[in-house]
Amino acid sequence: MIEWVQLSVFTVLFAVVTVLGFVASRWRRARLDHLDEWGLGGRGFGSWVTWFLVGGDLYTAYTFVAVPTLLFSAGATGFFALPNTVIFYPLIFLPVQRMWSVSRVHGYVTPADFVRGRYDSPLLALLVALTGVVATMPYIALQLVGLEAVLRTMGLNGTGLLGHLPLLIAFVILALYTYQSGLRAPALIAFVKDILIYLVILVAVVYLPAKLGGWEVIFGAAGKKLATPNPATGQPTGSVLLTSTNQLQYVTLALGSALALFLYPHTVTGVLASRSRDVLKRNMIALPAYSLLLGLLALLGYVAIAAGVKPITNGATGRADANTVIPVLFDNQFGPIFAGVAFAAIGIGALVPAAIMSIAAANLWTRNIYKEFLHRDATPAQQAKQAKVASLVVKFGAVAFLVFVDPQFSIDLQLIGGVIILQTLPAVAVALYTRWLHRWALVVGWVAGMAYGLFLLYQIPNVVAKRAHFGGSALTMDKLTLLGWHPFAGSKVQIYVGFVALLVNVVAAVLVTPMLRRTGASAGVDATAGTDYYADEASGQLEPAATAARGH
Repeated sequence: MIEWVQLSVFTVLFAVVTVLGFVASRWRRARLDHLDEWGLGGRGFGSWVTWFLVGGDLYTAYTFVAVPTLLFSAGATGFFALPNTVIFYPLIFLPVQRMWSVSRVHGYVTPADFVRGRYDSPLLALLVALTGVVATMPYIALQLVGLEAVLRTMGLNGTGLLGHLPLLIAFVILALYTYQSGLRAPALIAFVKDILIYLVILVAVVYLPAKLGGWEVIFGAAGKKLATPNPATGQPTGSVLLTSTNQLQYVTLALGSALALFLYPHTVTGVLASRSRDVLKRNMIALPAYSLLLGLLALLGYVAIAAGVKPITNGATGRADANTVIPVLFDNQFGPIFAGVAFAAIGIGALVPAAIMSIAAANLWTRNIYKEFLHRDATPAQQAKQAKVASLVVKFGAVAFLVFVDPQFSIDLQLIGGVIILQTLPAVAVALYTRWLHRWALVVGWVAGMAYGLFLLYQIPNVVAKRAHFGGSALTMDKLTLLGWHPFAGSKVQIYVGFVALLVNVVAAVLVTPMLRRTGASAGVDATAGTDYYADEASGQLEPAATAARGH
């Protein structure tokens, strides 16, 4: 049954941000026929805009739907997202400043641009670009999962293609205002999104525990429910404390996810859109405040257990959709108006990062594939046009990913993408500090890590959906194999596949580098200089944003 009051409130707020999305094209008199303007917002965002943009970029439907759902379904493992962000900001405090400086000096628009200049290797830059585009698609798909969960809770839960029609309508609207306004659209909408999210969560974490009897009751109910055996596996579904089998998974997941966050092209896009190094410093210091929000949101997974929430059955698949637990919690515990506001907050919280991600992927296509290999003399206007079209294609690729990859938990869409994007760490993050690794060794490392990571992901089943492959990102160590040898045979300890694949990547690159240097293989010419990594507005080294897209 359609909840008309909720749907009306949701529609009004959605219409407001849609208008903002189109109005953003007039913000600061933008020249949207230039990739610097369309894809990086003119490289002029100050502290407040960057705060909301990067926050809207990193705190997504992953935060509002996927993390609480993981706690609801599996327990303590879901808290990996908290140390992940605590590790993340100190870890990237210096690297993001170096990336910003060298990119402004040379006019780099993407991380692959930097790799191209640093290693003089179109092939390595191409691999980084393709990796970024592919890894971004499941992340966008995760945003669509969150939006679809909200629509389903409001009664839009049809079967077959009709079940996806409301999502497709919202998706087309997103595509249109992203096409017209570029990065300015999500930057402007992020203000509305964050205000709504903070309002909803602060009310929820105060009101709901008081209504349900306090946190002691909530944790007690969660512990009892998670200890119940899963009919599909015969094992407990989870626990409120880590166990001997998932502690290693927790550690590697937290560290691997923290490293991956910096490498995602949409994160770099937010960094390069900032006006100065000082803006980035202030934001890296202040953004951990979002982690408090994430922790409160995560606890709502346990609140949903105590409230007796039952997931809605997906009309398209016939299976219970665990992603609906937080929307159903709000539907059950709040009045229709406030629930509508909450649903709008979650829906807008999915659209903002989806827009940024599609723009970042489009920048990669335009700069490192189209301009590098298909049209080297492309003008800034031609590049901007190409990026706009590419942003539409990426969104449809995310829809395809959502249809064909169906992991047990929606958060695995992001974690599978993390396995992929982590393979660019040696070529991008390490290169900000040293060029010791040979460019061909980096290619070998990328191939080894990517192949092994995908091989391991292929072995992970989805027991609930009865699929044999690509069911998640956590692998039992007895499945780790090297040329038929199983060093951890019989072990049921789990580990994050991305961590293992990255280890293979780094070891391969480190071992091959000395071999290549002994053979005299060309290492290419480094287009960057040491001072480039410290340049700021007052240095006189920065290339004006208006001409930044003219070349590498």
